[in-house]
Amino acid sequence: MAILLKGGAVAAAMVDESAARAAKLRAAGVQPKLAIVRVGERPNNLSYEKSAIKRCDKIGVDCQCFTFPEDASQQELEQVIRQINEDDSIHGCLMFRPLPPHIDEGEVCALLRPDKDVDGITHASISGVYTDSGEGYPPCTAKACMTILQHYGIPISGKRVVVLGRSLVIGKPVAMLLLQQDATVTLCHSKSENLREICQEADIIIAAIGRMELVQSDFIRKDGTQTIIDVGIHVKDDGKLTGDVDFSDVEQHVAAITPVPGGIGAVTTSILVEHVICAAEQTLA
Repeated sequence: MAILLKGGAVAAAMVDESAARAAKLRAAGVQPKLAIVRVGERPNNLSYEKSAIKRCDKIGVDCQCFTFPEDASQQELEQVIRQINEDDSIHGCLMFRPLPPHIDEGEVCALLRPDKDVDGITHASISGVYTDSGEGYPPCTAKACMTILQHYGIPISGKRVVVLGRSLVIGKPVAMLLLQQDATVTLCHSKSENLREICQEADIIIAAIGRMELVQSDFIRKDGTQTIIDVGIHVKDDGKLTGDVDFSDVEQHVAAITPVPGGIGAVTTSILVEHVICAAEQTLA
């Protein structure tokens, strides 16, 4: 039976340090605060928002939500980003993506001040990830994948890692973070040929392709040596959550795997709050 890489244990290990840093900021007269911008009501976004608010409350970080209907205009979104930029009480901003097709996402992301970009959506933060300069903040989910691997002592250096998905939100940045840790990375996507065979050769699979239960047991070597990080989150017809991996079909064949729910999500929100605290600390520098 596989080891379950539960996110709760990782998040719990981060709570005390983050709470202590938040308390130190408050003692210095700075209350760390996160702004959340959401357009529409996608179930995965609502789930993440709820978890982020809960995590902020637990650690002592304020949270302000700016929510819009699916048909919100470009102007409305740009206006709220400018408002966040000008509000000195807000230290970090999380904006759920992708935005609706009628919105120019690049233009909205570009408006956010880089020092308030705690989820790696601006060019400055993306550049920091790709150049390994240490500037800005990587996307929280990408960093959460690395944090889970490191917490559970899963070797990365020299290992073959297959990343399923090439988005700027997860796939591309997590590939860069893995390369920084000396992994040998193959970045795949929906048009990749021989996907099953490629996955069978991996030591670690990070599934972030956005397709419900794409990874089945025929993607796996079945020798009990592979590790799977499932970033996907989907709502099934029966209302239950599942990921990009068919957990029940795959779990018995691998060494370790993140469950959905209970895996990457708790770590992602913990990283988000940590980034907000870092951004607040920079105001005292």
